Amino acid sequence: MYQFSRAIYRELAPEILEPPRGAPATSNQTAVLRACEDVITRLATDRHYFARPARTLFCDIRSYFPMWAQGHVHNVVTTYVTYAQQFLIANPHEGYTSVSGAPPQCRATTRKGSACQRTPLPHNGYCPSHQHLADTEDRELVAA
Repeated sequence: MYQFSRAIYRELAPEILEPPRGAPATSNQTAVLRACEDVITRLATDRHYFARPARTLFCDIRSYFPMWAQGHVHNVVTTYVTYAQQFLIANPHEGYTSVSGAPPQCRATTRKGSACQRTPLPHNGYCPSHQHLADTEDRELVAA
């Protein structure tokens, strides 16, 4: 998954502004790379609760670029985050495992309050035993 965050950084690195006087020479580059990796990590581990990852990343890094580059930054971020989302739709378990190092778990909890240990279905993050919880979420979204 980090290939997406690194691709965003590599494409935008030449346009990053110089840091303010007295700051370390690579502080802006480090901040942009860290923001890219944080968004991709959250997208891989918590994509069901991450509504607009491209917008989040753009808002986090836009202050490190000059005004004339804002449009290009937005296009690059949107393009690569879309690629990452498509990869996660096609390979949900591989994306999660590559970031966290562990296989994904169901989002539900058991009656005892512990996390469900079963492998979730790719489309909603719940195992077959807790599939009814995904249906409940869908109804609540439609009602709202």
